[in-house]
Amino acid sequence: MQFKIYDSVKKEKLVFEPINKDEVRIYVCGPTVYDDSHLGHARSAIVFDLLRRVLCELGYKVIFAKNFTDIDDKIINKANSSGVSIDEITTTYIQKYLYEMELLGVKRADIEPKATESLESIVEMIEELLHKGYAYKTDNGDIYLSVCKDRDYGTLSGRIAELEAKSRIESIEQKKDSRDFALWKSYKGVGDIGYESKLGKGRPGWHIECSAMIDKHLAYSGEYAIDIHGGGADLLFPHHENESSQTRCAKNQTLAKYWIHNGFVTINNEKMSKSLGNSFFIKDALEIHNGEVLRFYLLSTHYRALLNYSDSDLLSSKKRLDRIYRLKKRIHGKANTLKSDDVFKQELLESLSDDLNISRVLSVVDEFVSNANEFLDKKQNDKIPFIASNLELIARLLGVGLIDCFLYFQLGVSKEERKEIESLINKRMEAKKNKDFALADSIRDTLSNMGISIMDSSDGCVWEKL
Repeated sequence: MQFKIYDSVKKEKLVFEPINKDEVRIYVCGPTVYDDSHLGHARSAIVFDLLRRVLCELGYKVIFAKNFTDIDDKIINKANSSGVSIDEITTTYIQKYLYEMELLGVKRADIEPKATESLESIVEMIEELLHKGYAYKTDNGDIYLSVCKDRDYGTLSGRIAELEAKSRIESIEQKKDSRDFALWKSYKGVGDIGYESKLGKGRPGWHIECSAMIDKHLAYSGEYAIDIHGGGADLLFPHHENESSQTRCAKNQTLAKYWIHNGFVTINNEKMSKSLGNSFFIKDALEIHNGEVLRFYLLSTHYRALLNYSDSDLLSSKKRLDRIYRLKKRIHGKANTLKSDDVFKQELLESLSDDLNISRVLSVVDEFVSNANEFLDKKQNDKIPFIASNLELIARLLGVGLIDCFLYFQLGVSKEERKEIESLINKRMEAKKNKDFALADSIRDTLSNMGISIMDSSDGCVWEKL
């Protein structure tokens, strides 16, 4: 089966051919850890988690790396304004990010490098750029990459004119060319942070850390350093452009064979922005919705398209997920074995292999759920092992359907409400036992008014939130 993916540089869908047969090396730009992560971070993480899952299902060995930027002007500014140490700030937000990713069903990366732990590799690459004449050191100790020395600069994004316009506005006297970007920032004294190195006391620029981390942890020695480099669309320029330039100049390599970027997230048709007050943090969304519900919603729009977050769309997406859980509930405890449904698996993988065509994927899933319910309505119990196998495949590929099917329909109920519900159910069961059916019916009505549906079964009474 051919796997096709849209390459952001070539701007076309390409047949994926890994550098080494049966192995894929992926690097995705992670967060700068100075604040809580927002929905843009969540979407990017979920998109590349899906890509990783699909490639694994297709039989590839995937080596997946995602970095943490823990040296940055924003982190330093936060430390200075809050009085909290840089280490405490970065440790706190890394742990928060990992916790939220777990709630979203995002698998942890195989390699999670930090800038602070990669200083030796960063310094070595900068030294290499200086030695080859691609970089220069200013009188104040800053080091820049000389863009004019890289004849291929701008070929990644095609946005060189934008850089020239921006650079004229932000021109720095120490630069030889306004387009040049920082590889190393010398220590500026009180309020700054610096690390002792062969380059002098200072800290790395943002772009160099990714090039150095890829070289240290993932890079092949041939034409391409890695198979896939990914991130949000906002990173294509200048971050990925600069990364690509650094690796090309230092190592005479193309940084990645394929470049993949996910689309932006807007909130009610407005770009996410702290100044607009709509920078929707993951933690806020998770207070309202379960992580799997949020994951399914963020997956439901094609990864390259703009995703406009709205509560109404999320609730519509949840109804689709509900149907998967209704089916899971119908076969609960009835599947003693699993039998692979090769046709369904083929359809699902073919859809995902077409540039992660999620619309077609969900159409295939919807059809499966509909057909499965028809089989169960007709008491075709021989289909149950196939249904269970398909649900397991959906969970493995899409990362949804993993919650206990009874617990899923109780999501959003607080501990206090749960205690009250269970107390009423126990009173109702006691009333039925005493043949006080009027009281039992009254309690059912009370629960219904609370938005709770109850179902009697041979195993007792189960309930769910309407």
